[in-house]
Parts: sequence; structure tokens; C-alpha cells
Amino acid sequence: MFYGTVVWDPWLIVAQFGCIQCLYYLTLGIFLEILVGSRVSRMSLVYFFDYATVTASTVTGWCVIASFLLSSLAGAGILLYLIERAKKCLDFSATLYIIHLFICIVYGGWPSSLTWWIVNVTGLAVMALLGEYLCIKRELREIPITRYRSSV
Repeated sequence: MFYGTVVWDPWLIVAQFGCIQCLYYLTLGIFLEILVGSRVSRMSLVYFFDYATVTASTVTGWCVIASFLLSSLAGAGILLYLIERAKKCLDFSATLYIIHLFICIVYGGWPSSLTWWIVNVTGLAVMALLGEYLCIKRELREIPITRYRSSV
């Protein structure tokens, strides 16, 4: 975790994007299974990518909203361990949510629900800001220096 000269490694960046995206959807799936799975007869990709399921008018919709927000909290922890730099947290968070937007557009069309936009922008803000905070806390930790005395 030495931060000297920055080496441009596009394969590392692509691998980090892939890992973050996969881990985000894994945590989202876990939270959806816990919160929504008990309320519906069959789980499907609709709860991941269809904007119509993100609604504040039903209890199931609130469970979907809670799943997305809890996933953004978990995403901040993912950023802490995979990215490790506070200045990169916003970039990786925004890229994750932009990719999610594109997948949602392909799956169910342009998200026309105001609730969907509020939840996802809030999730982006929580993930980026909490990730930056956690990374800054880690970067500012004291480096332990042990001194050995020679007993000559």
C-alpha cells in the first residue's frame, strides 16, 4: 500500500471495475433475497433492473429501495478494500451506477420513475462519500515504526 509514482495499468482498472460491479450485484442480490424474497413468490432480474419495482407505494417497493441503499453501503466497503484511494472512489462509484443505468435501459427502457432516480443518485452519493471517508481514514493512519536497539 505504498503510494508513490502512479503506474498506468488499464488491465488493473478494468479488473477493478469488473470486481466492483460483480460484488455490488452480489450484495444487491443478497439484500433482495433477504428483504424481498420473503414477500414475493419468485425472485427474478426484474427487481435488479426494472425501474417499476423501485416504488414507494408498496411494502415490497420499500424493501427494494432498502436493498439498493444497503448495497451502496456495502459498496463503500468494497471500495475500501479494492480501490484503497479516496480520490478514485467517485470515479469508480459513478462508473458502477452508469453501467447499472445502461443495463436498466437495455432491460426495461429509460427509467421514467422519479423514485428510481432518487434512490440511485442517493446510492451513488452514499457509496462515493462513505467510500472516500473510509479510504481517507485508512490513508491517515499512523505508520507504526518499530525501533530496534542493538544490545552491543
